[in-house]
This record gives sequence, C-alpha cells and structure tokens, in this order.
Amino acid sequence: MANQAALTQRASWREYLELTKPRVVALLLLTALVGMALATPTWVAAEILIPAMLGIGLMASSAAAINHLVDRHIDAKMARTLRRPLPTGALSPRKVLMFAMFIGTLGYVILDLFVNRITAVLTLASLVGYAVIYTMYLKRATPQNIVIGGLAGAAPPLLGWTAVTGEIHAYPLLLVMIVFTWTPPHFWALAVHRAKDYAKAEVPMLPVTHGIAFTKTCILLYTVLLTAVCVLPYLVGMSGLIYLVGVSALNIGFLAYALKLKYNPSKFTAYKMFKFSIWHLMGLFILLLVDHYLMY
Repeated sequence: MANQAALTQRASWREYLELTKPRVVALLLLTALVGMALATPTWVAAEILIPAMLGIGLMASSAAAINHLVDRHIDAKMARTLRRPLPTGALSPRKVLMFAMFIGTLGYVILDLFVNRITAVLTLASLVGYAVIYTMYLKRATPQNIVIGGLAGAAPPLLGWTAVTGEIHAYPLLLVMIVFTWTPPHFWALAVHRAKDYAKAEVPMLPVTHGIAFTKTCILLYTVLLTAVCVLPYLVGMSGLIYLVGVSALNIGFLAYALKLKYNPSKFTAYKMFKFSIWHLMGLFILLLVDHYLMY
C-alpha cells in the first residue's frame, strides 16, 4: 500500500513538472544567465544570481503551465501533445490554474523583493505576453503568431541584464533580437513536420494557412536574416573572435538545414532542423559566455 502511494506521489510530481516545460525553461534560464554575466566583468554575485534565476524560472514555468491550461483542447487533438497531464485527465484545470498562479506569484515576489522592481515587472510582462497575448489570442488568430508572440520568449537576456544593472541597455536588446529572429525558423520547422496535426487542431500555423512550400521559403529567409543578426555582437564590440568563429560554424549548420529543407528534403529534415535549432541557440549563448570571460 505504501509503495503504491509513493508511486502515485512520484507520478504526480512528474506531471506538475511536465506542466512547467522544464527543457524550454532551462534554455530560457541559460539566456537569462548570459544576460546577467555580460552585465558585469566578474561573475554574478550570488545574492543576485540565485533569486533572479529562481524568480525568472518560476514565472516562466507559470507561463508554461497556463499554456498547458489554455491549449488543453488543442493538445488533445495532436499526437505530439495528447499525453500531456490535462488531456489525459491526470490533472484538473483547477489544479493547474492554482499551481500556475502560485508559482507565478512566488516568482514575482522573489524578483521584487530580492532583485529589483524593473526585472519583476518586465518578467511579468513576458508572462502576460506569452500566456495571454500569444496563447489565448495570437496562436488562434494569425499565421504570424510565432513572429509576433516570439518577443515574450526572447526577453530573458534582457531580464538577466536588468537583474544585475537595474536598467535597460542596447546590448541585451541585441540578444533579444537574436532570439526573436531565431524563433520563427525554429517553430516553423516543427510546424512543417507536424502540419497535419496543426490542421487537425485548427491552429492557423503558417504551413496550414499558406502551405508547406511557402513556409520553407520563409524559414530560409529568416535563417539568412538570423545569420546576419548573429554577427552583430562581434561588430559592436560586445564579443570577440571566439564567439564569431563559433557562431559562424553554428550558422553554417543552420543554413545547411534550411537549404536542404527548401530544395532537397527527406521525411525528417524539418524535425532534424528543429532539433538542431535548439543546439544552435544553446551553443550561441554558451559561446557568448565563454568569450566574455576569456576576453576579460
């Protein structure tokens, strides 16, 4: 009996953890960490680093849980998401809402009390942008949902910077621009791979409304734009040769996938590009971090 209760408890924690989209939040926290690191020539002080990462992480997790809640009917129609906690009935909408409100409020209080007000407010704005403006409206209203809504997901580097400095600067806004430009080819690659799922769920993703061929062209164009934007940190003196060489290699890989997807795709090219795009962004921010401290 005790063993069964323990199994149930562990399963419940896994389901709540799944609500937070931990892999996505981990990537967001990496970009926030780099934003913090670039704001100071030394390592970030623990009294800022710990509450900032915790507060941003909790509020990002809250936004993810609200996304699960709002999209539960869509998720039930898609093969990729039908086993999530809400479609399966493992968690009720009320429990998910209470969980999202609790961790979101806790995250805001931590940022406001132990970091600074501007970071708390900007993180709250990002939560509202993703959970309300994108999830509740844009996702269902326009095939440009990812382009417009991507700004909320691009904010963490700015949040990291403001956590350390208490002010907005052009450098973190440049990092926001990189993530913002990266988002459409990242998500559209997945949308091409899962176009039938999105059509079945009646979500107006670009491959559904304008066709897969047009989407592949947009992916290629955005990838070319991303390649140019990724060079800007070096051109403005924000980073050095380590970053430039590394990001150039990453961009060549991304462009190769975009060209293959457009002109010579296999069955899984879109999905492979989607997975590579995650490594691209992760590698880019790690390069910024390494370059920053080696330069100093």
